[in-house]
Amino acid sequence: MRIAVTRTGGFAGITRRAELDTTGRPDAGRLHALAHEVLTASDSGTPVGVPDGFVYEITVDGRTVRCADPHLSGAQRKLIQQVLKEGA
Repeated sequence: MRIAVTRTGGFAGITRRAELDTTGRPDAGRLHALAHEVLTASDSGTPVGVPDGFVYEITVDGRTVRCADPHLSGAQRKLIQQVLKEGA
């Protein structure tokens, strides 16, 4: 499974993007569960954030959802943190 996260917005307006391939990872099951929760719980509408807040685009195997701070679910926050921390 390929999971990509793009973060835009913020005070400086800098875009950051990272991607993980879960193949062969020891934590793949946990990442798959988070990705599934993020995809099934998202309403796919336009995210409503706050001024200078971050907006996220999470893409899992070609399916994309959008969300924004401060209205992230626990699963969204964990998946975003994992991908942006480790992704290339």
